[in-house]
Amino acid sequence: MPESLATHPDRLLPADPGTRRIARSLLERVQDLPIISPHGHVDASVLEKDTPFPDPAALLVTPDHYVTRLIHASGVGMDRLQPDAGAREIWRHFCRAWPLFDGTASGYWLRTQFQTVFGLPGELSAETADASFDAISAKLAEPGFRPRELFKNFNIEVLATTDDPLDDLASHRALAADPSFHGRVLPTFRPDAYVNIAHPSWAANVERLISEASDGGKGYRGYISALENRRRYFVEHGAVSADHGVRTPATLKLDDADAEGLFERALSGTASAQDRDAFEAHMMYQMARMSVEDGLVMTLHPGSFRNHHGPTFEAFGGDTGNDIPFAINYTEAVRPLLQDFGTAKDFHLVLFTLDETVFSRELAPLAGFYPSVYVGAPWWFLDAPDAMLRFRSAVTETAGFSRTSGFIDDTRAFCSIPARHNASRRIEASFLARLVAEHRISEDRAHELIVDVVDTAPRRVFKL
Repeated sequence: MPESLATHPDRLLPADPGTRRIARSLLERVQDLPIISPHGHVDASVLEKDTPFPDPAALLVTPDHYVTRLIHASGVGMDRLQPDAGAREIWRHFCRAWPLFDGTASGYWLRTQFQTVFGLPGELSAETADASFDAISAKLAEPGFRPRELFKNFNIEVLATTDDPLDDLASHRALAADPSFHGRVLPTFRPDAYVNIAHPSWAANVERLISEASDGGKGYRGYISALENRRRYFVEHGAVSADHGVRTPATLKLDDADAEGLFERALSGTASAQDRDAFEAHMMYQMARMSVEDGLVMTLHPGSFRNHHGPTFEAFGGDTGNDIPFAINYTEAVRPLLQDFGTAKDFHLVLFTLDETVFSRELAPLAGFYPSVYVGAPWWFLDAPDAMLRFRSAVTETAGFSRTSGFIDDTRAFCSIPARHNASRRIEASFLARLVAEHRISEDRAHELIVDVVDTAPRRVFKL
């Protein structure tokens, strides 16, 4: 594999020699800092049990919708990318499709993993599929490639997971109590399936929630009480944030009678689409109220049309690569919430988007006024090198550096975590180097700022 693709010291840095020199110096300042990952989807039990990863396909292909969606777009049926299709055969499909990843963020992260984590000597191809499968399998059998050892070698200090409100958090308890495990694995309260009444299991989830966590409460009041109780349980087990994967960022303040009416219509199956949207918007207001009370950072991840291709969802379920972004409005949508909580002491609201047009038009101005609001890092389709540069350009001139969240990797692909964070650090160095080269900030100040955006910001925003 050519060094320039995966290990060149100047990868992702500016092409201009003078600016690149500044960027190198800035990168050196932060490249060895520990990884702070306040939002992701790695299962805590992977680290608790420390079970060896089963095979290259299960580790690098099937759990990563970035990867499977592009293979599927090339004409490979989704059925041939499911675990029961056979690990080696899935890997062969991936290797045949490897040239399609040129220029993509996924291709960059994967190349970095192949070279720096697994030490593959050459480029993937259809011809090298079996050899690369065997080489990575051999590595995964070594003690140094068990999840806990990788966690240590990746220099991860904090890793947040994403968890169901009724999860007992046993794996998190075990890790916290284990003196041999160094690092923090924090649960994150994710109530989407209990808030979105369009979710196919919403009614069953809510009945179970009330039964198990409401302390005897009934109906809407029991539902609210149960959510509050489970949030406290998460706080007691180390959680610092509550995450909300909502369709839109709409918020709505309803009185109890109106909210109870929506809730009862939803349970009876008579709620309309308008009711669905109103109830979710009201519950985002309620989640903000609860965050003000219990201290959990509130993060919003709106703007994805989930399961865009119905037949794929029906056959293979969610998170199969067919979630598609759409345009959103933030300024009006979050105003009801911000009227009551935008200046509340110690309330942190982190706003993410898949719609780049709102970065400079809405999110930066919101974060530039409300002390509670922070702009979430580029996420999902936007967590790519050029998109991250566009984000910095769009946000910084209005909100500066202090009003952003720090990088989040938002991934299930455990071995990609260091590659993603390293890419972000290189982009931050590149952006700051340009400001120095244009005499917009001093080089000394740039050295302070890069530590802030890489390390201090996620600690500050997520109360770590």
